[in-house]
Amino acid sequence: MSRLENRIVLVSGGASGIGAATARLVVREGGKAVLADRDETKGRALADELGDGASFVPLDVTDEAAWARAVAGTVERFGAVHGLLNAAGVGVRNSIEDCTLAEYRRINDINALGTFLGCKAVLPAMKRSGGGSIVNISSVLGLRGASYAMAYCASKGAVRLLTKHVALHCAQMKYDIRCNSVHPGYIDTPMIAPRLDQTIGNMSGRQWLEELHPLGRLGRAEEVAAMILFLLSDESAFSTGSEFVCDGGLTA
Repeated sequence: MSRLENRIVLVSGGASGIGAATARLVVREGGKAVLADRDETKGRALADELGDGASFVPLDVTDEAAWARAVAGTVERFGAVHGLLNAAGVGVRNSIEDCTLAEYRRINDINALGTFLGCKAVLPAMKRSGGGSIVNISSVLGLRGASYAMAYCASKGAVRLLTKHVALHCAQMKYDIRCNSVHPGYIDTPMIAPRLDQTIGNMSGRQWLEELHPLGRLGRAEEVAAMILFLLSDESAFSTGSEFVCDGGLTA
């Protein structure tokens, strides 16, 4: 049997990057993927490519009403919700001295508030579906600090501890809903694309980022998606409130 046979998974940020790679694996493994994203053109194109196993719903992750519509649309289309991947996110370079209040709020609204709203919105439907698995994308910078990404670090650290609360709350309430966080290193996705052609010292941005990782390269979205697939499946049935690192040795 496929690893996600008849499981329905809602994926925020499903139009590109880690979200899109995960949606492909969900469908390949017998599940149904609902791609939720602000980019309707890319989201609908991918849903069409994946066929009957996928659909698209528009979603601004900072909008509580939009989350309610996304969950309702998922249930209306496929009848249940068994998994949620909170993959939508944004990364910006800044420090405590140059980050504006508006920028800090924007980054935390998307990365941290958006993840909170997703977890909150999906719980009632997931309980009705008999349980499930929530996977939140944090970052290696949700585990350690960085001088160049203050607001991003703060937002991803918040995701890490939000995940633990959701896991412990659901366990205490006997909901049979697990919640884990995934902490990627630098992954070759559209999020970091602007940095790859920059010059840092005598290196390109790509070379600089690659050398941060002991494995000597950037990660691929498919590699993170494989870890997420494990967490969405019953193979991880005894894992909740935990951090899963996929970083090429960066935090070793």
